[in-house]
Amino acid sequence: MEPNEAQELQEEHEQASKNPSLRPVSFTMSVLAVLVAISTVLGHRTHTEAILAQARASDQWNEYQAKKIRLNETQLTSEMLSVLAAHDENAKKLQDSYRAHAAKWSSDLQQEEDKAHEYESEVRRAERKANRFDLGEALLEIGLVVTSITLLTRQRVYWYLGMGFGIAGLAICVTVLLLHQ
Repeated sequence: MEPNEAQELQEEHEQASKNPSLRPVSFTMSVLAVLVAISTVLGHRTHTEAILAQARASDQWNEYQAKKIRLNETQLTSEMLSVLAAHDENAKKLQDSYRAHAAKWSSDLQQEEDKAHEYESEVRRAERKANRFDLGEALLEIGLVVTSITLLTRQRVYWYLGMGFGIAGLAICVTVLLLHQ
């Protein structure tokens, strides 16, 4: 919520104080403003969580690629040593060492890939949560604006409509809790 919006809410609240029948509208606007602020903060935190998870996934894929390159280079060197191994015992020992490293790195690759996929799943989960917070925030803001129209027109239908948007926004924000961790 912007500072000028807070000032407008204060002015509308003062106007509603003069007319007791509009006090519930003013209270509803205050509650909606608080809910908008909460959903905004939660949405920003969830977007940050998604960005951090994306960075972890990217780092993990980089690790995977580094090990894959090392494995390929080791296998290539081992194959080249096989030519020398027929005539040189030291080359045979070195080739065996390279093959052992290649076998270890081969098994590590699958673990690195699995971790990277796990981090990518975290990114998708965090993005789904953030999208819900964004939609909930938008509906709460719409509810706040529509409710404020009641103060201008003195027609309660806008208050009810604003509360409807607010309830829908709150419900969507709460559904984030239902998403599987």
